[in-house]
Amino acid sequence: MHELSLLENVREILEDHAISQHFSKVKQVTLAVGKLSCVELEALRFGFDVVMKGSLAENAELIIAELPGLGECRQCQQQCELLNVYDPCPYCGSPQVTVLQGTEMKIKDLLVS
Repeated sequence: MHELSLLENVREILEDHAISQHFSKVKQVTLAVGKLSCVELEALRFGFDVVMKGSLAENAELIIAELPGLGECRQCQQQCELLNVYDPCPYCGSPQVTVLQGTEMKIKDLLVS
């Protein structure tokens, strides 16, 4: 389950920012997770409390904001929603679609004290 290692990275980022931005407690974490990221949201929710235990984000609320998959066709230059990374263009059928959004996971917001 790679969600645990992703959450460990989130914890490390929070600890680094706590030092540089002078906060000691994280009350809420909002993660933006792309639909094409291969991240299981339920596994992320389940693992969050486990990974954050004993850290400055212990008992923090986790909010997940899902980002839709977005691509641009190299044939017809139309932007389109993607449900899978390798979806063809829904307008012209071309398989040459560049993914613009939806594969990322990032910290979007923090509520700290």
